[in-house]
Amino acid sequence: MAGDPMRVAGLGCRRGAPVEALQQVLAMAVVQGGPPDALATIPARETEMRALAEAMMLPLRLVQVEGVETPTQSPRILARYGTGSVAEAAALTAAGPGARITISRMVSACGRATCAIAESGEPA
Repeated sequence: MAGDPMRVAGLGCRRGAPVEALQQVLAMAVVQGGPPDALATIPARETEMRALAEAMMLPLRLVQVEGVETPTQSPRILARYGTGSVAEAAALTAAGPGARITISRMVSACGRATCAIAESGEPA
Protein backbone atom coordinates (compact mmCIF):
# COMPACT_ATOMS: atom_id res chain seq x y z
CA MET A 1 0.00 0.00 0.00
CA ALA A 2 1.29 3.47 -0.80
CA GLY A 3 2.57 5.22 2.28
CA ASP A 4 3.46 2.00 4.10
CA PRO A 5 7.00 1.70 5.40
CA MET A 6 9.39 -0.36 3.31
CA ARG A 7 10.14 -3.80 4.80
CA VAL A 8 13.60 -5.27 4.15
CA ALA A 9 14.74 -8.79 5.02
CA GLY A 10 18.42 -8.80 5.90
CA LEU A 11 20.20 -12.10 5.38
CA GLY A 12 23.49 -13.45 6.57
CA CYS A 13 25.03 -16.85 6.07
CA ARG A 14 28.17 -18.89 6.18
CA ARG A 15 29.93 -19.22 2.83
CA GLY A 16 28.27 -21.92 0.74
CA ALA A 17 25.13 -22.11 2.89
CA PRO A 18 22.46 -24.16 1.13
CA VAL A 19 19.62 -22.19 -0.45
CA GLU A 20 17.22 -24.32 1.60
CA ALA A 21 18.66 -22.83 4.81
CA LEU A 22 18.15 -19.31 3.44
CA GLN A 23 14.60 -20.13 2.34
CA GLN A 24 13.79 -21.67 5.73
CA VAL A 25 15.03 -18.77 7.84
CA LEU A 26 13.44 -16.21 5.53
CA ALA A 27 10.11 -18.04 5.74
CA MET A 28 10.33 -18.06 9.56
CA ALA A 29 10.89 -14.30 9.63
CA VAL A 30 8.17 -13.57 7.05
CA VAL A 31 5.58 -15.52 9.07
CA GLN A 32 6.20 -13.15 11.97
CA GLY A 33 7.03 -9.92 10.14
CA GLY A 34 5.22 -10.02 6.80
CA PRO A 35 6.60 -10.22 3.27
CA PRO A 36 9.62 -8.06 2.45
CA ASP A 37 9.87 -5.46 -0.30
CA ALA A 38 13.58 -6.25 -0.77
CA LEU A 39 16.37 -8.52 0.42
CA ALA A 40 19.72 -7.23 1.68
CA THR A 41 23.10 -8.72 2.47
CA ILE A 42 26.80 -7.93 2.33
CA PRO A 43 28.64 -8.01 -1.02
CA ALA A 44 30.60 -11.13 0.05
CA ARG A 45 27.33 -13.10 0.16
CA GLU A 46 25.86 -11.99 -3.17
CA THR A 47 26.41 -15.43 -4.72
CA GLU A 48 24.40 -17.20 -2.02
CA MET A 49 21.55 -14.65 -2.13
CA ARG A 50 21.16 -13.87 -5.83
CA ALA A 51 19.12 -17.01 -6.74
CA LEU A 52 16.83 -16.50 -3.74
CA ALA A 53 16.15 -12.87 -4.67
CA GLU A 54 15.47 -13.80 -8.29
CA ALA A 55 13.14 -16.66 -7.30
CA MET A 56 11.18 -14.27 -5.07
CA MET A 57 11.27 -11.50 -7.71
CA LEU A 58 12.69 -9.07 -5.14
CA PRO A 59 15.54 -6.61 -5.46
CA LEU A 60 18.78 -7.60 -3.73
CA ARG A 61 20.56 -4.73 -2.03
CA LEU A 62 24.24 -5.17 -1.26
CA VAL A 63 25.25 -3.03 1.70
CA GLN A 64 28.20 -2.30 3.97
CA VAL A 65 27.49 -3.19 7.60
CA GLU A 66 30.63 -2.21 9.49
CA GLY A 67 29.80 0.08 12.40
CA VAL A 68 26.03 -0.50 12.28
CA GLU A 69 24.57 -0.90 15.78
CA THR A 70 22.34 -3.97 16.12
CA PRO A 71 20.16 -5.39 18.91
CA THR A 72 21.86 -8.80 18.59
CA GLN A 73 25.55 -9.00 19.40
CA SER A 74 27.62 -11.97 18.25
CA PRO A 75 31.28 -11.60 19.28
CA ARG A 76 32.38 -13.71 16.27
CA ILE A 77 30.43 -11.57 13.80
CA LEU A 78 31.52 -8.35 15.50
CA ALA A 79 35.18 -9.34 15.14
CA ARG A 80 34.77 -10.35 11.50
CA TYR A 81 32.33 -7.75 10.11
CA GLY A 82 32.35 -4.87 12.59
CA THR A 83 28.69 -5.31 13.56
CA GLY A 84 26.84 -7.60 15.94
CA SER A 85 24.58 -9.19 13.32
CA VAL A 86 25.01 -9.17 9.54
CA ALA A 87 21.30 -9.88 9.02
CA GLU A 88 20.13 -7.04 11.29
CA ALA A 89 22.72 -4.57 10.02
CA ALA A 90 21.94 -5.35 6.38
CA ALA A 91 18.20 -4.93 6.99
CA LEU A 92 18.67 -1.63 8.83
CA THR A 93 21.09 -0.20 6.27
CA ALA A 94 18.97 -1.15 3.26
CA ALA A 95 15.75 0.13 4.86
CA GLY A 96 17.32 3.58 5.21
CA PRO A 97 17.45 6.39 7.77
CA GLY A 98 15.21 5.90 10.79
CA ALA A 99 14.77 2.18 10.13
CA ARG A 100 14.04 -0.13 13.04
CA ILE A 101 14.27 -3.87 13.53
CA THR A 102 10.81 -5.47 13.64
CA ILE A 103 11.98 -9.09 13.63
CA SER A 104 15.29 -9.75 15.39
CA ARG A 105 17.84 -12.14 13.98
CA MET A 106 16.53 -15.65 13.49
CA VAL A 107 18.79 -18.63 12.77
CA SER A 108 18.07 -21.54 10.41
CA ALA A 109 17.83 -25.05 11.85
CA CYS A 110 21.26 -25.94 10.45
CA GLY A 111 22.78 -22.75 11.93
CA ARG A 112 24.22 -21.61 8.58
CA ALA A 113 21.80 -18.78 7.71
CA THR A 114 20.24 -15.82 9.54
CA CYS A 115 17.47 -13.38 8.76
CA ALA A 116 16.09 -10.21 10.34
CA ILE A 117 13.46 -7.75 9.17
CA ALA A 118 13.63 -3.97 9.40
CA GLU A 119 11.10 -1.34 8.41
CA SER A 120 11.95 2.07 7.07
CA GLY A 121 11.32 5.11 9.16
CA GLU A 122 9.58 6.78 6.25
CA PRO A 123 6.91 5.54 3.82
CA ALA A 124 8.23 3.86 0.67
